[in-house]
Amino acid sequence: MAGNLEHHIQNTVLQAAKVVEDQVDSELDRLERMTTDEMEELREKRMEQLKKYEQQKREWLHKGHGQYNEVPGDKEFFAETRDSPRLVCHFYRDSTFRCKIVDKHLTILAPKHVETKFLKVNAERCHFLIEKLNVRVLPTILLVKDGKFVDRIIGFDDLGGHDEFSTEMMEWRIARCGVINYSGDLSVPPGQAAKKSNTTILKKSIRSRRDLDDDDDSEDSD
Repeated sequence: MAGNLEHHIQNTVLQAAKVVEDQVDSELDRLERMTTDEMEELREKRMEQLKKYEQQKREWLHKGHGQYNEVPGDKEFFAETRDSPRLVCHFYRDSTFRCKIVDKHLTILAPKHVETKFLKVNAERCHFLIEKLNVRVLPTILLVKDGKFVDRIIGFDDLGGHDEFSTEMMEWRIARCGVINYSGDLSVPPGQAAKKSNTTILKKSIRSRRDLDDDDDSEDSD
């Protein structure tokens, strides 16, 4: 039975490797068929894309992106929403310990996501803003896209419900409304994605083993 299971696993691995090999061969074949002019055109398009991104990045940095800065007052906040299409704004209070936890994570994320501006607002200095935006619980993070408030993160309930959540969890939660660029799986939180993958592999292994056991039983019955 153990031998059959090992053989089954080897066949599965070989099949997966064959699929990858075929994909690589197909891509290499496509590249080999490209003419010199086509390759030069492809390279120029890529260079143009990189130039545009670098120019956009310089504009973002000039506007204060890449940093986690504080907004001194109400007027400045609304000016920031007009200046940058994507905004992450943390409403805090110095005496609230959990606000410092948010500060730690947003300080890490700001330079990573220069496409978005990261700000903080002292709730005790901006009473009009607090009332206008209906901020009742601290910390609260407001998420802005194209000048509209698209979402808010209130406390830590959406971040696992505890103080020890990861920066990746904060990043995933902010990304769910499209305020930052995100390359991961938005359907599940970062930690749960790995657990889901491991559980799937375990279930498949158990199912394969049961199938092999059934085959052995059938052979014995003969």
